[in-house]
Amino acid sequence: VTYTATNFFPLTGKDVIRVDSQTGEIVLTGTLDFEEVSIYDFRIEARDKGTPPLSGHCKVVLEVLDVND
Repeated sequence: VTYTATNFFPLTGKDVIRVDSQTGEIVLTGTLDFEEVSIYDFRIEARDKGTPPLSGHCKVVLEVLDVND
């Protein structure tokens, strides 16, 4: 199974969120700032290597909490 993140809102989410294509683990690659963006919304697609390949998807909503900087 391979995993792909798509449909980021806002688009800046691509710069700070990464999904491991082999495990599906969601990893932050940058810092999040509540004052800039408080919610990131994106989709993750899982696709197998069968014939024909099957896929499934889910919606992920990441809420940034305002913690003391």
